Amino acid sequence: MKTEVLRAFRFTLDPTEKQLGDLARYAGSARWAFNHALAAKTAAHQAWRAEVDALVAAGTTEAVARKQVKVPTPNSATVQKNWYETRGDSRTGTDGICPWWHEVNAYCFQSAFRDADAAWKNWLDSLKGARAGRRVGYPRFKKKGRSRDSFRLHHDVKAPGIRLVGYRRLRLPKFGEVRLHDSGKRLARLIGKGEAIIQSVTVTRGGHRWYASVLVKVQQDLPEKPTRRQAERGTVGVDLGVKVLAALSQPLHSDDPATALVANPRHLQTAARRLAKAQRALARTQKGSARREKAKRRVGRLHHEVAVRRAGTIHQLAKQLATTFAVVAVEDLNVAGMTASARGTVDKPGRKVRQKAGLNRSILDVSPAEVRRQLTYKTSWYGSKLAVLDRWFPSSKTCSACGWQNPHLTLADRTYHCRHCGLTLDRDLNAARNIAAHASTTPPTAPGRGVASPKEDARRAHVSPPIPRDRRQSAMKREDSGPPGPLPPQRSDPLALPQVAYHQPSLF
Repeated sequence: MKTEVLRAFRFTLDPTEKQLGDLARYAGSARWAFNHALAAKTAAHQAWRAEVDALVAAGTTEAVARKQVKVPTPNSATVQKNWYETRGDSRTGTDGICPWWHEVNAYCFQSAFRDADAAWKNWLDSLKGARAGRRVGYPRFKKKGRSRDSFRLHHDVKAPGIRLVGYRRLRLPKFGEVRLHDSGKRLARLIGKGEAIIQSVTVTRGGHRWYASVLVKVQQDLPEKPTRRQAERGTVGVDLGVKVLAALSQPLHSDDPATALVANPRHLQTAARRLAKAQRALARTQKGSARREKAKRRVGRLHHEVAVRRAGTIHQLAKQLATTFAVVAVEDLNVAGMTASARGTVDKPGRKVRQKAGLNRSILDVSPAEVRRQLTYKTSWYGSKLAVLDRWFPSSKTCSACGWQNPHLTLADRTYHCRHCGLTLDRDLNAARNIAAHASTTPPTAPGRGVASPKEDARRAHVSPPIPRDRRQSAMKREDSGPPGPLPPQRSDPLALPQVAYHQPSLF
């Protein structure tokens, strides 16, 4: 059955020297438009705040003053209308706020105005507790050299200005044709068969490369059930970690038990030596010099290469899991809490801060949130389902065979010993089996959809004023270990363990 879905086709551009300057000009125009719209919103907010403060100083309560004062925040339509009236035009000698607007496509400005609306809404929703995830701060202005260079173009789908010219060129409205490093054959064939319609294109710069993400509305066959091969493999539990990228409750390939542990390529650690050398070279340059700009480009290029390799590894793993198994079970990880700093406070300084910082880098190099994001849409593409384990279930401390819990298990214990049934197993494999057995296909609460209590927000956290840093509790792993078992737990010794061959657990 054909279903209409939105898909993005990402191409690496191969622009000429002149086109490189034009791409930077387009990105600069979008950055200016975003800052212009955000400045209008900030001015309205400051005016509202000033009137509220005046009423509070006159004796009105804060709550009453907030309801009385009404200062509308200009949206993208209002900003765009004002921009039309005040932009000017250098071709006719009319002065204005941006008389050079005609040098780029007008959609650069319109899409940036909408992006400012989205940034403002994200901040308000986060402030009210209606947005899931970590707190979104007050929108900030984009600065050249700090923010990512990008712009987005739209077109009329009935008279498309964004289109492929052959397989190796992409035409952008008013910009012209840009050569592609990649082949656009797949997208061109879908368009030729009438199964795809281009909606927009987003051009971004990463390191030394420019990329074009073409958003397409595609008529795609979405399987309603898993294939026979997927059904035979059943459910797989995925435990993401640092020692290995992922531990699986059953191997990727049924005839190769070694594929139950997916090796961690450690892309950041592999590039650490070159990055350190490039950073030292950058630190020795003089600010504002041409050599400093060259050194900055070198550092940015190395970081971009690491990001590209990491993304490739995650895409490969996510697709293998989604196409091999009927159900992929993962943990609902609190990545922000896991990677919090251990520096502590002035009164209670942290311990082993450098070691914790290294662990945080290793966790972020794995990108657990990105793995789950890709599994979310890829499982729907290939007929499988994504199951999520409750965040508070102690998957690492629970025996996957009998359910006994070891409340004193530490990160140093790489092998799980069950004092109740005698199970001896790698701790990551044990956790993966628990994830497969206890995960639910019901997704967590979506933002703004109310299962949370009135005192909780969409993050499932209590709504309260932010705690000052000097009184903030240090981060810790939230894992309910439950009541201790009848026998005291012992620290495992991996060197003294026998080699246990992989076996299919009885839980499945």
